[in-house]
Amino acid sequence: MSGAEEGSENPLRCPFQFFVRTVSTGPSIVMTGYPEETVKSVLVKIAWVTGMPLRELRVIYKGKQLQLEKALVECGIENDSNLNIVGHLRSGLYPAASRSVDYLLSLLAHASSNTRCACEALKTVKAVSTRHFSLPGFVELFAVSNAPAMLASFYHSPRGSGTRQLAESCITNFMSCARAKNWQSVSTGVVMEFCKQLRQFGRGGHDHLYLSCRKTLGLLLNTIGVSYDFGSVERRVSLHDVFSFVPELVDALLVGLDNNKRCWSTITTPSSEEVSDLTIFLAPLRNAIILQKQLLGGFVIGDDGKCSVEKEDDQLLAEEVDYLRLVFVRLLSKMDECFRCMAVCLAGKESGWTDFVLCPSWSEYLSILKDLYDTSKVFDDAEEMFWTVLRFHKNMLSALVVGFVRRDGDHRWVLDNKSVTNFECRRHLAMMLFPTANEDFDMFHEMLIDRSQVLVESFEYIRRANPESLRSGLFIEFKNEEATGPGVLREWFALVCRRIFDPRRVLFVACPNDGRRFYPNSASKVHPRHLEYFRFAGRIIALALLKKVQVGIVFDRVFFLQLAGLRVTLEDIRDTDPCLYRSCKQILEMDADFIDTDALGLTFVRELEELGCRKVVELCPNGKNILLNSQNREHYVDLLIQNCFVTSISEQVSNFAQGFADILSSSKLKQFFQCLELEDLDWMLHGSENTISIEDWKAHTMYKGYKESDCQISWFWEIVRRMSAQQRRILIFFWTSVKYLPVEGFCGLSSPLFICKTAESSNRLPSSHTCFYQLFLPKYPSIAVMQDHFGVITQEHIACSFGIS
Repeated sequence: MSGAEEGSENPLRCPFQFFVRTVSTGPSIVMTGYPEETVKSVLVKIAWVTGMPLRELRVIYKGKQLQLEKALVECGIENDSNLNIVGHLRSGLYPAASRSVDYLLSLLAHASSNTRCACEALKTVKAVSTRHFSLPGFVELFAVSNAPAMLASFYHSPRGSGTRQLAESCITNFMSCARAKNWQSVSTGVVMEFCKQLRQFGRGGHDHLYLSCRKTLGLLLNTIGVSYDFGSVERRVSLHDVFSFVPELVDALLVGLDNNKRCWSTITTPSSEEVSDLTIFLAPLRNAIILQKQLLGGFVIGDDGKCSVEKEDDQLLAEEVDYLRLVFVRLLSKMDECFRCMAVCLAGKESGWTDFVLCPSWSEYLSILKDLYDTSKVFDDAEEMFWTVLRFHKNMLSALVVGFVRRDGDHRWVLDNKSVTNFECRRHLAMMLFPTANEDFDMFHEMLIDRSQVLVESFEYIRRANPESLRSGLFIEFKNEEATGPGVLREWFALVCRRIFDPRRVLFVACPNDGRRFYPNSASKVHPRHLEYFRFAGRIIALALLKKVQVGIVFDRVFFLQLAGLRVTLEDIRDTDPCLYRSCKQILEMDADFIDTDALGLTFVRELEELGCRKVVELCPNGKNILLNSQNREHYVDLLIQNCFVTSISEQVSNFAQGFADILSSSKLKQFFQCLELEDLDWMLHGSENTISIEDWKAHTMYKGYKESDCQISWFWEIVRRMSAQQRRILIFFWTSVKYLPVEGFCGLSSPLFICKTAESSNRLPSSHTCFYQLFLPKYPSIAVMQDHFGVITQEHIACSFGIS
């Protein structure tokens, strides 16, 4: 507490007027005393008013404690003097902490009145606070004392730099102690008090010590949270205290975004600290608003668009809630502007840049958008505003995700509305779920495969292998062949997948309308090890995705949905079983009266043929006695679909999923497939369905030993133009071991293609290094000779494994 006195020229006759302020309890108390009164009598009055025990109070004047029996005038008190009335902040639970805080207050009071002793006093304050920080109750009592205000005053006082530095050291020391794991839960109050005092005394957001304290406060809020249990007696910090930091954080972020928008090439703002600080302070406020909505049944939005709530204890006021909504609108609008400028830059329209790349500072946009996403869920109609902006800037958002999201980031929120993403974005997020491979060559899994036994031998190798070694790398060699390396690996994937999904092996069924599309065969049990083969198939497909090899097959929707943990509906079986789809649609669309006549004679059973025998399966308990009618037909159709396409192949799907999860992770399996649309997985597994573009092919081909103007190169492209689409695919496979191009075309390959001049005789056929995408072309004397030679190698049975790697 502190007191001040006023008097006239005759102190024995005129009364003193005391202004007594108890820190953190409210306004000052006005009291009257007389010069001839003893110090003790004045303290009795103060004790009566404040409720503090008399034995805990004493008066400090000019660094000295006044004796209780002396009169005020005898103590030399003059007009406009400042007195410090200090009380032991004693609690029955924490007597030791009370004495320690009391001692610190006396040191600080002495330092404030005696400049020469200030440095030594502050050194002692730092030492004592460090030693006693762990005392039970010390941090709480220190926070409600006048000590934080006094230290902040020292830091911002015009005293010598030594005093300022020592005060800063004391405060910094408190921040370090507060961040310690064992004391985070009790330190929030004292850190908040330092933030308030430093902001009050200093330059706020421009002072490095204030920013450091605010950062510490944010870390504590992020670690232990903020109490917003309305009506609770014990709170770590007030919601309104947390809210008080938001305007300055928002303003700093908006300035940073404006700077970033104006100067893309050099500016690195907004900083990650500015973004993370705002996120940390907004999070507890969002949670408080959600809780208020639950307790109050929602907010009332007036004609002016502002929120209306009744104030209860520690609830946020309507003005504060409305301000947070305004913050959302302002930041979303600013992000819209930034996206537009980003698009201009990437289009090469600004400053003539035609080879522009993502600016590193743009990575903070994703953090801002994540915060806006979380905030959008708090306010009505905010979600639609948010997704509308992102939908308009889908390509820019996707570029940010592909450019900056790594395995340690959590950006799945983007997929809550897949319409704001493109294929590259969804593929990137899905592939980030694969664990990082150990690229130690010693960890590679080696396989020596006989081409005539490629499926059986590959099955045994992969089945027994440790998943970690499979992820690290596969080293494939075919018996009696010299070729090794990535080209052979790509060819091996194509051969194995062709055999796994061959319908004659009864593991998978091809869709009637699309022979590339497969789902598990419910009759696969005719194969004695069918479930092991499904697990093997899961590993192979996961490895193909991991190694970015297009294998030429795709999944049917009913298979994809089950891997994603989603329900199969009638519309999902349209391509899987067109006949059953039409029958079910007819049942649902028939006249109700006709259905109720039992003209169809259907009950809740399914008849099927299994291993040459007819079998009846009840769709539900006692299904054979439940007649189909207009009331239960939707339920009948649903049960029929679940039995045909879910229950009947559940074991097969489960084992395939387990094999896939061996390479990925069991906890991320559903998440992987939920990241993607079925079409995305089609492109990742099968590759491009587009006609091969010769211009794209030429644009991604380079020459070694030849020049583009050489006649052999001109003849080569002329021959390619005359080829059929199938011959072109065979030539690319011969050249690269790439059976199916990526969806991006040639630019999606890991490197350009090369045509290399060789000294081989013109009687020799072309050869290739498939690992390095190199085609070795002898110097043929005429286009006719070259055409004959390419006619040989573009026969599919010859092209396979004809090159070297």
